[in-house]
Amino acid sequence: MAAMLVGLLVATALSDAARGEDYPAKPVRIIVPLAAGGMSDIFARTAAQRLTEVGRQPFIVENRVGAGGNIGAEFASKAPPDGYTLYMGFHGSNAINPILYGPRLGFDPFKDFIPVILVARVPNVLVVHPSLPVKSVQELVALARAKPKSLTYASQGIGSTGHMAGELFKIAAKLDIVHVPYKGAAPAIQDLIGGHVTLMFDIVSLALPHIRSGKMKALAVVGTKRSPQVPELPTMAEAGLNAVEGGPWFGLFARAGTARNIVDWLNREVAATFTAPETRERYTAQGVLFDLGSPESFGAHVAAEYERWQNVIRRAGITID
Repeated sequence: MAAMLVGLLVATALSDAARGEDYPAKPVRIIVPLAAGGMSDIFARTAAQRLTEVGRQPFIVENRVGAGGNIGAEFASKAPPDGYTLYMGFHGSNAINPILYGPRLGFDPFKDFIPVILVARVPNVLVVHPSLPVKSVQELVALARAKPKSLTYASQGIGSTGHMAGELFKIAAKLDIVHVPYKGAAPAIQDLIGGHVTLMFDIVSLALPHIRSGKMKALAVVGTKRSPQVPELPTMAEAGLNAVEGGPWFGLFARAGTARNIVDWLNREVAATFTAPETRERYTAQGVLFDLGSPESFGAHVAAEYERWQNVIRRAGITID
């Protein structure tokens, strides 16, 4: 399945539909499917500034929000395959929503888009209310097993990475804990701090101030490596749960059929944007991890994410109205 999905993602990049030797020759839109001020918007605007400078044409960020990112993705999926409408995709619209929405989705993320570059990942961190009598993941697992259904975990909403990580945690550790979905990270964090829920998986950058103030207790990082912001925290793998991994990611896509030389130019210039020392330092201080690899490696990442969350969603029986 992964090989097939990678093929769907990258094969059309070789199309001769639009050669684009003079690209860009007019303004370019970058569609962001989430609200202004969020991470996808910030990454898009950071990239747009450099692309405008080197391309000598305006790269304009356009926010089209709604339906968990689906509205913006559907809009971008109907654009001509000429490189003049790009899409700042993310874990929701390109890996999770296709499973949750199925045929109701107004676009096909694997046939309508091709990957340009995986810009950034932001690892989740497992946090609990400070009153909970545990100091490690192992102690949390033991407590949850001793008291089934007594612990609750907050998420940022159905299909969020916090929700996916929570269900993956339940499956991997064989736990029975109760999911409490919220409409966004802010109310979920507020209720965790208030003691209304027991734990949650949140991104490092949002959780860090509360961890340092003692309003949350962190147990592990949900990533392949320890976070430089909280180096004392083990990864979930180090805590004995190798399968529990994942978090938000953001990357640039073009329409399927866009000429390969356009894709390569965008890949090169976006990579240069986020490898600039000042830019990299600013974001890594917030827990952001930069990948900035090839279109093919980004395609492989999306395919792997799709398969990972498809398995979790099916096993957990997650549905969306």
